[in-house]
Amino acid sequence: MDMITLLRERRSIRKFRNTSVERKKRHLLIESLLRSPSSRSLNPWEFFMVDDPDLLQALSRCKPHGAAFLAGAPLAVVVTADPEKCDVWIEDCAIASILVQMTAQSLGLGSCWVQVRLRKHADGRPAEHYVRQLLNLPEGFRILSIIGIGYPDEHPEPHASETLDQNKIRWINE
Repeated sequence: MDMITLLRERRSIRKFRNTSVERKKRHLLIESLLRSPSSRSLNPWEFFMVDDPDLLQALSRCKPHGAAFLAGAPLAVVVTADPEKCDVWIEDCAIASILVQMTAQSLGLGSCWVQVRLRKHADGRPAEHYVRQLLNLPEGFRILSIIGIGYPDEHPEPHASETLDQNKIRWINE
């Protein structure tokens, strides 16, 4: 499938079938993460793959809104970085996050991004602290996102081309 078709068809999927993601597809997802571009090739990111149902359930409680679907995902990627390695770790992690989502789409999987950075846990502490403690991550690591991945159990219609806001594009002419 070409990239524009992937972009046209990709939707956030929050409901997954109770089916594991095969080993071969997991390896391709991992490869996409490790091939992700990084500023100055510093690769500050590290990825934590989670398929344990109890941990997925706990991750679904990292913040009050927008993460509950992780409890039903067969796989999640926790996207982290060491900010000491690169001043643009946020951008590098965002690139990796979307690339793994597009790779998932190309493999017939669905995905959805959970924003962790700058979000709060229900108890008021940063969601990053909750996830770091839950997964026993290194103290200095920052957490940008969690990407839930699996076989879709919902099929939202793609956004129609007519709904794209063309006013967001501006041409600069000489």
